[in-house]
Amino acid sequence: MRNRKRKRLILISGAMAVLALAIGLVLMAFSQDIRYFRTPDDVTAEDIASGARFRLGGLVEAGSVVRGADKHVSFAVTDTLKQVTVTYEGILPDLFREGQGVVAEGRFTPDGVFIADNVLAKHDENYMPKDVADSLKEKGVWEGN
Repeated sequence: MRNRKRKRLILISGAMAVLALAIGLVLMAFSQDIRYFRTPDDVTAEDIASGARFRLGGLVEAGSVVRGADKHVSFAVTDTLKQVTVTYEGILPDLFREGQGVVAEGRFTPDGVFIADNVLAKHDENYMPKDVADSLKEKGVWEGN
């Protein structure tokens, strides 16, 4: 009888260890895919130093778009309080223009330039991504829908 209880305890302990490992791997996979949203005013020195991926949202500052060789573009994203320089290598969305809402996904370089690997522009004259709109409304710099 004692041997049977010991085998059962070992089996249950092994199953719990495998379950704990599986849960740990799932949580680790989710944490690596989370992308945090920030406006230029929300960006901290820790965000720049961490090299973590997140979304930077705001308005494309008027007069800041500079098109370089090939598909290289540089522009500033602002929430009217602060601005962040963004560089992007690729084709911008058709509706990308100065003064309009934009969300750029990427990382900061150590010198504070945001390197975007994806740029999203609002898709019509009445829409701005909810996170961007809420953040800009909180700061009192945008009054759209």
